[in-house]
Amino acid sequence: MNAIVDEQCCPRFDPAPWDEKEIQWQGKRFVKDRVTSFLHIPLNFGAVMKRNMTRIEAAGAAIGQNVILSDENSLWGADVFIEVAKDVPGANMATISGSFLCKVFEGPYKNMRRWIAEMRDFVRSKGKETGKLYFFYTTCPACAKKYGRNYVAILAQI
Repeated sequence: MNAIVDEQCCPRFDPAPWDEKEIQWQGKRFVKDRVTSFLHIPLNFGAVMKRNMTRIEAAGAAIGQNVILSDENSLWGADVFIEVAKDVPGANMATISGSFLCKVFEGPYKNMRRWIAEMRDFVRSKGKETGKLYFFYTTCPACAKKYGRNYVAILAQI
């Protein structure tokens, strides 16, 4: 077996605290960076994560299970937000506040368009309007393969 798959680089994700929940964040702290993409397919995600995780660990700002959000705001790139416990020197810091409805999906990324439509329907069913969408890719591809589950949580700002 592949050595990276034998390691636990991503904790196993439990969808229960996230699925169909309303989440309130006030000043939730993140390191913000940019990933280059081609038609929403990330090209340098690993390098961006490695660079930022090195900074985060050096600053002692890592938390147990990082929430890593993606704002897929362009066909050619996405903003990524890595949750941290405190400010990280040399990193672009951001905070996210607001109310969010969250729904967890499972399966291949090719289902993303359908998941987004289902998320919008879910928000409408709660009598709310969908604002910005954030995508929480809960594990890396190697760990998703290892665990046999590829969970994606979509957070809709309401």
